[in-house]
Order: sequence, then structure tokens, then C-alpha cells
Amino acid sequence: MALRACGLIIFRRRLIPKVDNTAIEFLLLQASDGIHHWTPPKGHVEPGESDLETALRETQEEAGIEAGQLTIIEGFRRELSYVAREKPKIVIYWLAEVKDCDVEVRLSREHQAYRWLELEDACQLAQFEEMKAALQEGHQFLCSTAT
Repeated sequence: MALRACGLIIFRRRLIPKVDNTAIEFLLLQASDGIHHWTPPKGHVEPGESDLETALRETQEEAGIEAGQLTIIEGFRRELSYVAREKPKIVIYWLAEVKDCDVEVRLSREHQAYRWLELEDACQLAQFEEMKAALQEGHQFLCSTAT
């Protein structure tokens, strides 16, 4: 049976001076162990927890961002399937916007660094193709819907 994890693809919109739009930046966290990969906050589902509750709890634990500081974007949910440490894993992601683009990120010991990145840079840091695709799909979803 596959391990199940849930997380949030967190983003903020930065106003670009003298340009009539906003730049979307994604929050990626760098793991402290293994290959030090970069991903959005995510973690395993605890007994009795819904998938979205897991995503919100893990975001608070790993990045210090609480549910009240986020807006979950309706209509976007992506399920990634891959093998991690020789075991099948499923990760479900939702999109969430920080209400304050200057929100303080407070890392847990599970992560050693964080960065806010525009899509191209985020995809370069996200080493796994499924994660890159989820970021691209999230960006496309945000650009195609009025939120």
C-alpha cells in the first residue's frame, strides 16, 4: 500500500512596479536530510485526519504558516504518485495563497532553507518531474482564473 501525504503549494503575488500585473512566487522548502530536495510543505496523514487537515497541519509544522494566514484556492487539487525510499507514495497538493506576502516563514528541523521563487526558478529547484508539472499546472490555473 502506498504511503499517503498531503501538502500545500503556497504562493504569493508580488506587484511588479510599472507593470500592470503581479508576479506569482512559490514557497519551496529544502529538506535537511537525504538529497536536500526542494518541495512545498507536505507530510503523512495522521489517523482521524482529513487530507486537507493534514496539509494545513504540515504547513504549520514545517513552515510556521497557520491556516488563518492562508486562502485555499478552490478548484485545484493535484495527486502525485512516485516511489520514495523504495516505497510507493501518493502526495495530494492544494494551492494556497498567503494573505500577507511578507508572512514570516519559520522552518522546523526537517528543513534547512526556504525560498520564494517565480515559476521558472521553482521548477529548476524542484528536481522531480511530477513536482515541476504540479507547479506549472498550479501557475496555469492561477493565470486562467480570476481569484
